[in-house]
Amino acid sequence: MTTIYLVRHAQAEGNLYRRCHGWNNGLITEKGRQQMDLLEQRFQGIHLDAVYSSDLYRAMTTATALTRSRGLRLRLDPGLREIHAGIREDRPWGEWLHEDRENLAAFLRCDPNWSVQDSETFPGLQARVTAAVARIAAAHDGETIAMVSHGCAIRAAVSAWRGVPVDAIGTTVLGDNTCVAKLEYDGGQIKLCYYNDDSHLGPRDNQVVPAFREISKVEAMAKTALRFAPLSFPEDRQLYLDARAEGYMASHGTMDCFDGPAFLEVAERNASRARESVLSAWLGDTFAGVLQLDLDEEAEQSVGRVPFLYMTPETRSRGLGVQLVGQAVSVYRKLGRRYLRLRCAPENEHAQMFYRALGFRKTGEVPGGTGTLDTMEKYIGPEL
Repeated sequence: MTTIYLVRHAQAEGNLYRRCHGWNNGLITEKGRQQMDLLEQRFQGIHLDAVYSSDLYRAMTTATALTRSRGLRLRLDPGLREIHAGIREDRPWGEWLHEDRENLAAFLRCDPNWSVQDSETFPGLQARVTAAVARIAAAHDGETIAMVSHGCAIRAAVSAWRGVPVDAIGTTVLGDNTCVAKLEYDGGQIKLCYYNDDSHLGPRDNQVVPAFREISKVEAMAKTALRFAPLSFPEDRQLYLDARAEGYMASHGTMDCFDGPAFLEVAERNASRARESVLSAWLGDTFAGVLQLDLDEEAEQSVGRVPFLYMTPETRSRGLGVQLVGQAVSVYRKLGRRYLRLRCAPENEHAQMFYRALGFRKTGEVPGGTGTLDTMEKYIGPEL
């Protein structure tokens, strides 16, 4: 008999930034690092003969929590990957919701007929993952092993092992980040001992969660998922200037030294370089903010510059601003940039806390605003 611990990866950028990450190689977040430490503590005293992982960054990184104190070699198996979401890879959930609500709903309920261009299907995912787990387990008879995989992948496999019909995969709970399932493989059969145990994360989840619950509704996603659209100049000049003025006042508490025409000139120059450089953010049909990128400044340093990141007063302090950071990361990573850099008023304590929580660190000071601005930087380059 082979004992298997099947683990979902720690919180990754796609989870935080509200993007469909499938096979996209996003990194583990600051919170995910904390989850990895707790996962490592959970497995102290548990002997492992081998550790396997999906070959995607977020799974490989999580797996190091199980290998780093044991001296085990991490073994990669693409059969443990997440579902491939085709043309929806690394796109915001809010965009998908806006463009094809019914298709998104089908994806969320794991409809066996769901597909988009270049995607896998849920039956295909289920067959791939169950075959990979069985193949790996058969090679370790009498041993104890761990495998690190992904939410939809594990859910599809657990459904098969529980005898859930393929058209009801979506009724199986989507496990939390770093949740653990324990399996026993014997004679080609898999017994599920427990699933979605995240007791290592603390008292709030200090129990083995039942294997079934209702999935999140599309309507709930509509309250949290942003989409982006390019601003057009000169048509959107006033919208941009109003956002700049309100954001300046919120940051500095005064309009002293505010230079609207100078800000507008830079924005129009950025937009003329690439339309996706100056974006409006939308929560459904409600204007929610502005994201401005400068694709040229500091490019030689492998830096992606963010001259302006803004949420409206109505959408501020609701946990939505991370999605603007996620959009910036997505654009700049595709351009090969390794760092995300922006400037923040030192007196803007709320913004300072927001950026630090996302892994930004102060690297210097520059003249700006009403005196000086802190230069803040975040690493976004490939990790492994």
